[in-house]
Amino acid sequence: MPKIIFLPHKIILPQGAQFESKEGETILNVALRNNVRLEHACEKSCACSTCHCIIRKGFFSLSGWTEKEEDILDKAWGLESESRLSCQAIIGNVDIEVEIPLYNVNYITES
Repeated sequence: MPKIIFLPHKIILPQGAQFESKEGETILNVALRNNVRLEHACEKSCACSTCHCIIRKGFFSLSGWTEKEEDILDKAWGLESESRLSCQAIIGNVDIEVEIPLYNVNYITES
C-alpha cells in the first residue's frame, strides 16, 4: 500500500502525518478519512482550488490531470509546477509527499 506523507502545516497539521492509502484513491479522500481538515469548498467536483496541494515527492506516480483541473489550478494561491487538486489526484503505487499551502482562495476558514 502506498503511503502519503503530509508535511507539517502550521494550522491544519502542525506535526505532519503519514497515512496508508489504497491505489486509486484521491489524496483528498485519504486526508478526510484520517481527519485531516483539508478544505474542499466544491465538494470534490473540480470547481474550486481550495484543496490545492503541492506534491513534493512522487508527482509522476499520480494520475494525469484534465484540462478542467489545469484551468482551476490557474486560480490557486502559490501555484507550482507540481501542484494538484487533491480531489482529482489519484494515487498510484508509489509513496508520495504532500505539502498543503498555508493559504487558499478562501479567506475565511470555518472552525
